[in-house]
Formats: sequence, C-alpha cells, structure tokens
Amino acid sequence: MLTAGDIMTKQIYTVHQDSEIKALAKIFVERKVNALPVVDDDGLLVGMVTQTDLVEQDKPLHIPTVISLFDWVIYLESPKKFSEAVRKVTARKVGEICTADVVTCSPETPVSEVASLMVDNKVHLVPVLKEERMVGVVARLDVIRSMGA
Repeated sequence: MLTAGDIMTKQIYTVHQDSEIKALAKIFVERKVNALPVVDDDGLLVGMVTQTDLVEQDKPLHIPTVISLFDWVIYLESPKKFSEAVRKVTARKVGEICTADVVTCSPETPVSEVASLMVDNKVHLVPVLKEERMVGVVARLDVIRSMGA
C-alpha cells in the first residue's frame, strides 16, 4: 500500500508569514504553484496560502445588508464574515490572508486517506509532517501519478 511518504514531493516551496503580498504573487508566478505552506521564523507550518486567497483581495467588498428598526440595527448577514472579508482585502502580509487551519498528514498516511482529505476539505496540497516538521507535500498531481504506479 502506497503512503504519503512514497509519493510526496520532497522539494518544498514555502513562504514566510511576514512576506509581502506582492512577493507572494511573484512566487506563485515563478514557481508555477497554486498553493504554498506558510512558515514562521523557525520554519514551522503556520498556515496555507493559495492563489484564490490572493485573488480574493481584488474582489469587491460586499457591505452586509441591515435593517434599521427604531434604534436597533439588525444584521441580515454575519458581521463576523464581513470583518473577515475586510481583514483579507486590506491585508499586506501573507500571514493575514492565509488559512491557519491546515489539513496535514504523516509520511505513513495511506494515499487513499490523503485523497479523502483533499476531497473532503477541498484542498489541493497537503503538507506531510513528521514530528511537527514538514518533510514534504502531497499535491493532487502526486495522487494522480500514484494511480499509474
């Protein structure tokens, strides 16, 4: 049975959480990747950033619909969601737009489980961790390649 360790890409491209958004755009273009692990000063995984996260910065900000009734203001949409959208649109650092809740696996995780993680969580890249350190990444293409092995 193939595992994540068997099919993972060991050459890992990462981006630092304090990197500027402009630098992130350049990395995406130069490396021809659509997702990157975000690391801290110690090289530990703190998030994942995708091209979609970057593109979302250019989308127009939707102001939530409210109803004013006497002295009350009733939000018809989540104020928390609006606050998150404002934070992302105004972000200048990678750490401000990345997803902190990262789906990961270990080198021993069967490929079938990695595939399930990708589908269930709608992610294209799964970092492979061994004792909290990234030792590789499994991309969807790695899973597809393993089908022909």
